[in-house]
Amino acid sequence: MKDTREFKTILVEADDSGLGRLTLNRPDRLNAVGATMLQELAEAARWFDEHRDLRVVIVSGAGRAFCAGADLQDSPLAASEPQTAKSWLYRREAGQYGLRASDAIEQMRAVTIAQVQGYAVGGGVVLTAICDLRVVAEDAWFFIPEIDLGIPLAWGGIPKLVREIGPAMTKELVMTCRRFGAAEAKAIGFVNRVVPPAMLQDEVEALARELLDKPSVPVAITKEHVNAVTRAMSAGITAFADGDVLLGASTVEESRVAARAYRERTLRKKS
Repeated sequence: MKDTREFKTILVEADDSGLGRLTLNRPDRLNAVGATMLQELAEAARWFDEHRDLRVVIVSGAGRAFCAGADLQDSPLAASEPQTAKSWLYRREAGQYGLRASDAIEQMRAVTIAQVQGYAVGGGVVLTAICDLRVVAEDAWFFIPEIDLGIPLAWGGIPKLVREIGPAMTKELVMTCRRFGAAEAKAIGFVNRVVPPAMLQDEVEALARELLDKPSVPVAITKEHVNAVTRAMSAGITAFADGDVLLGASTVEESRVAARAYRERTLRKKS
């Protein structure tokens, strides 16, 4: 038996074997994450936690890419300059959606496995980082273009990446915006397994079943224990208020020029 819930931008299901699935479902946009999806991801995390027997959730993206990052066409922060306190407060609140969604998924009770193919860009890298385990295709590519867009990496991405790959590598990858492949992601400890594209789904399914075959209590305790240790190790490394940081960056002319240039380059590549 499967339980599902209808969302606009994602697919979710939980079956009575203890396995759940969360699929980013905007393949025509390479699963770019807009304001709607961020709110739905946070709600989906709560929905999964309502299923007391759920033990593993596979997080994937429909189509040829895992996640193309933030959808620049569906961002309240891209609106015109706010003229009132009310509109400013709304945009500040919207700037917090990413942090809330990533925290909600990371704190889910079930073990999460990222299944990454194609591209994981910006917020897609953060979505990969918040999953407990990560399996990626050999031809997957990662990059974080936020600084080229004139904004800092948000969604709690900095502390999460520092935790996973250390401060020096986080600075390099975020500041340079350079692409890195699956092999490098494995070498720096960002992912668990790299497999041929044709084997990706089978590998993830096998890992999920392996976890489901283990005694449930020690697995749950292990996830909580590791998370508690990483929180203690990361004491003081916390995310800034994303809404304030993003709004502040968006008011700087240098950032606006960078964002326009990035969009123009992207459009030229598509044409």
